Amino acid sequence: MRKAEISRKTLETSVKIRLNIDGSGKSSINSGIGFFDHMLTLFARHGSFDIDVSCNGDLNVDGHHSVEDIGITLGDAFCKALGKKESITRYGSFYVPMDEALAFAAVDISGRPFIVYDSGAVAPMIGEYDTELTEEFLRAFAFHAGITLHAKVLYGTNSHHKIEAVFKALGHALKIACQEDKTIKGVLSTKGTL
Repeated sequence: MRKAEISRKTLETSVKIRLNIDGSGKSSINSGIGFFDHMLTLFARHGSFDIDVSCNGDLNVDGHHSVEDIGITLGDAFCKALGKKESITRYGSFYVPMDEALAFAAVDISGRPFIVYDSGAVAPMIGEYDTELTEEFLRAFAFHAGITLHAKVLYGTNSHHKIEAVFKALGHALKIACQEDKTIKGVLSTKGTL
């Protein structure tokens, strides 16, 4: 089983994450930000990842440090759990419709972190969640997981639906990219390394 446990402590946050890539979508998420907990819960469910997240952050300031540091720690956990990345599909992409909204995510577990994110227009806040933090989370996650990530909201009017579709699409795309294919010997790269 591809698993990892990572802890990260700074003067701003204390984050603990337990990850099982080969899970069934069970999660226990406590970031202190209700909407973000909801997004990570559905990311775990749609990716079939078992994820436990515990974060004590300086929410008296705002949610930025907590969201970013969870992204960093979750990315580190994925990188560790994937190990040498042998026999993984490597690439994954997925469209998710969420009522009137449609989002797309594509990933490459390449070892070359990069992100392109386009949410279109979204409301500044959803509950206590600053929607600008979606990109901060995705960037921190992608750079620490060592993946190239493209995520785009193609259209929609409801901000909750748009961001939810992004997290669901990411879960599905990453699930595909993490799948093991025994016909792949070593890593899926002519370089011989990812």
